[in-house]
Amino acid sequence: MKTIWITSLAKNPARVQAFTAVLKRYGLEAKGHFWTDEPAKMAWRVALDSLVEAKADVWLVLADDEEMAKPGVRYGLSLLAASLREGSGHGFPIVVMWPGKAPAADALPPLLRDALHLEEANAAWPAKIVAKANMPGKAQAPEYRLNVAGDEKLGQWFEIGPRAGNWDGVMFGVAGEGAEIDFQAVGEAGGLPEKTVLEYAQQGMKLQLGETEYTAWAVRNQVGPGQSYYARVKGCPASVLFMPYAEGGDAEATVLRLS
Repeated sequence: MKTIWITSLAKNPARVQAFTAVLKRYGLEAKGHFWTDEPAKMAWRVALDSLVEAKADVWLVLADDEEMAKPGVRYGLSLLAASLREGSGHGFPIVVMWPGKAPAADALPPLLRDALHLEEANAAWPAKIVAKANMPGKAQAPEYRLNVAGDEKLGQWFEIGPRAGNWDGVMFGVAGEGAEIDFQAVGEAGGLPEKTVLEYAQQGMKLQLGETEYTAWAVRNQVGPGQSYYARVKGCPASVLFMPYAEGGDAEATVLRLS
């Protein structure tokens, strides 16, 4: 039996029970949770770990217009989506269910724009979820790897690196009120290193991109597919920027808006 992991943004048990009943009629098992808007405690990571442990086949977000407008909710959903795709495949099915009309793409968190957006009033939604559960989509992975790990005690760690080839160093920056980097490391991919040796480490660089100023740190360590750059970040950056280190500043930067 396929499993649907339900994330309800609003604490609305009746709505969850209604969806669970419909999914059950279509032969789908439903598990899930109510969203906790506590990004400082990395509550979204607890939800991700539970989703993975449940071996879910689809992540179904029961959207709520009021909750989706909150920066902390958008930030947590973005990090969960990015980390889920990195760990479970970029074609992992993500479905967002709206109580009314689905908003325009530019009103959504960027990392959720390519999810399947459905409206409750459309009677075809159960069949579409069944299809997603049985035929996951195929999506081309980006050239970079991005994961976010940690917990309330360890802090929030962004892990990045190339999917192929090598970077001769890494530059990583954050933008947004209260967001700052306070530690960086390089080590094996997939887990925080116990020890790290940094080459030509730099801190507190200012980068201007349009109207947005990023505070960036950098190292010159070579990072390949089996290694990662790690940055511990305080706060909830509105966006992050990263790229291979380049003396002449000609490297192409990746910019991700997270809320």
